[in-house]
Amino acid sequence: MKIDDKLIDYIGDLSRLELSPEEKAARKSDLSDILDYIEKLNELDTDGVPELTHPFEKTNVFRADEVTNGDRHEAMLANAPESKGRYFKVHRTVEE
Repeated sequence: MKIDDKLIDYIGDLSRLELSPEEKAARKSDLSDILDYIEKLNELDTDGVPELTHPFEKTNVFRADEVTNGDRHEAMLANAPESKGRYFKVHRTVEE
C-alpha cells in the first residue's frame, strides 16, 4: 500500500487532527515503516504454528470472588440520623 498525502489528510480528518506539513511528512514516514514491517512479517512461514490469544499459558490467575462482609444493613443504618425500613431517610431536595 502506498502512503501518500491524500491518505495522510484522510486519516487526519478521521482523527480530527490538524497536522503541519512537517508532521504530515513524519506520519507518512512512520506509516510507511509500519507497513513495510508488516509486509516483512507476512513473509514468515507460519504453517503449523498454533494461533495464540495470549503469550502465556496461564488462563486465570485471579482469586475467587468471595463475599467477606455480607449483609450489614443494620450496622450501616445504625449510624443514620433517620431510617425507614432498609433505607436512609433524607430531607426532600427537589421541590414540586
